[in-house]
Amino acid sequence: MHLVAYLRVSSNGQLDGYGFDVQRADIRRWAKANGHKIVAEYTDAVTGKADTADRPGLLEALQMIRRPPDAEGVIVGKLDRLARQLTVQEAILSLVWREGGRVFTAEDGEVLQDDPDDPMRTAIRQVQGVFAELDRKTVVKRLRDGRRAKADAGRHAVGAYPYGTHGVGKGRERDAGPREDEQAAVRRIAELRAAGESYRTIATTLDAQGLKPRRAASWSAMSVRNVAVRAEAAA
Repeated sequence: MHLVAYLRVSSNGQLDGYGFDVQRADIRRWAKANGHKIVAEYTDAVTGKADTADRPGLLEALQMIRRPPDAEGVIVGKLDRLARQLTVQEAILSLVWREGGRVFTAEDGEVLQDDPDDPMRTAIRQVQGVFAELDRKTVVKRLRDGRRAKADAGRHAVGAYPYGTHGVGKGRERDAGPREDEQAAVRRIAELRAAGESYRTIATTLDAQGLKPRRAASWSAMSVRNVAVRAEAAA
């Protein structure tokens, strides 16, 4: 059978370590062992609760199923790669089945369509979906609680570290520490502001002196202002 592979990771970073490479290996291993051919692969980096319309990769996979013999079904590593929110999972399954396609997972084989004479089939699948959703929410809560505890302790909790700092330490002890190459620019900004220079003039001066912003090729007045305001607030 011709199958299209669908891989998904969270846009916020894969929480369970089941990334693209692992999913791909599982799918290819299962397809080879069961005599199926992977004819295409599509990926999305979105949360498991995103609707179909927000998943360009999934939409492309569905388009292939609509054009047999391009593909006769879709395969995922695990069912929660379709979705970790039960209602989204069920909606995607119904959509694939309505298009005449079949759904497989490298973990459990074919996800059989609902059968009114076998309600237990649907119930078991939906219970598995409930626990997948619970697992995701539990992990998210644990991370959120950890960030909150870290913030309460006065340490940098989450997100990108401000210009002039970077992450130091490991695990729960990780916090913002000075980044020396950027600290030179922070000090120069403070000096020039104290001398009454405008943000635009400071930007030009920093570029001329080879003091680089973190991501852009050159400084802008706004980026200088952001660093200056943050430094003044921390002083």
